[in-house]
Amino acid sequence: MPLSFSEYYGYVGGDKTDAIEQYMIYGGLPRVVLAKSDEQKVKYLESQLEKTYLKDVIDRQKIRQTDEFGELLSILSSGISSLTNPRKLSNTFKSEKHVDLSEITIKTYIDYLKEAFIINTALRYDIKGKKYISTPYKIYFEDIGLRNARLDFRQVEYTHIMENIIYNELRYRGFKVDVGVVEVREKDLRKMLEVDFVANKGSVRYYIQSAYEIPDSAKMEQETKSLGNIKDSFKKILVVEKNVVPYHNDNGYLIIGLRDFLL
Repeated sequence: MPLSFSEYYGYVGGDKTDAIEQYMIYGGLPRVVLAKSDEQKVKYLESQLEKTYLKDVIDRQKIRQTDEFGELLSILSSGISSLTNPRKLSNTFKSEKHVDLSEITIKTYIDYLKEAFIINTALRYDIKGKKYISTPYKIYFEDIGLRNARLDFRQVEYTHIMENIIYNELRYRGFKVDVGVVEVREKDLRKMLEVDFVANKGSVRYYIQSAYEIPDSAKMEQETKSLGNIKDSFKKILVVEKNVVPYHNDNGYLIIGLRDFLL
């Protein structure tokens, strides 16, 4: 695994807000942390991804459809923290790329990327039903810098990147991490609400929502609606990008800034 933010900050020091922004763009590979300029970081990440990671996977797995394999990685890079599955990805190739890439091939390629520690998948877990939903699932990158490099640093979406970093941080701390699903009924309609992360380690469990901004009470209600429909007593946490003094709201949820959460 790359460096966690606390490890990264322990080396670079300085302003924590600037450090988090750099970490969200360039990630935590040790050579990136040691680089002196943004240009060196970009050059290293792009070189690592193309000449080490992807070349190794393509050569080792004897992949012939190299263009399609690379395009799949670009699509996955663009869609981090969004629900997907091989069928949806296969349809994307047909409709947008006019390429026929089967579900089986896509699943195989995703497995190759996981084995190479480029990406990871988070399954959905039905909290009330206490069962896993195998598909669709979410894909996150092991290092966000490699993800951004794949997209030439043109698609730096802090909302999705923040979620990816929280997912990795929980795993660094030894948690098994799933995407939570809560079924509710509204006006005789069945709806599935999402909890960004259900983090388990032994008898310990946390429900965690990632929210880049909470500008008003309506947004707060939207972000915590799923948490309010979980009736057990495990701790519920809302991580926001803005640095705030950690506090518990009227429902007992811990509100904490990303910086404090990671440190």
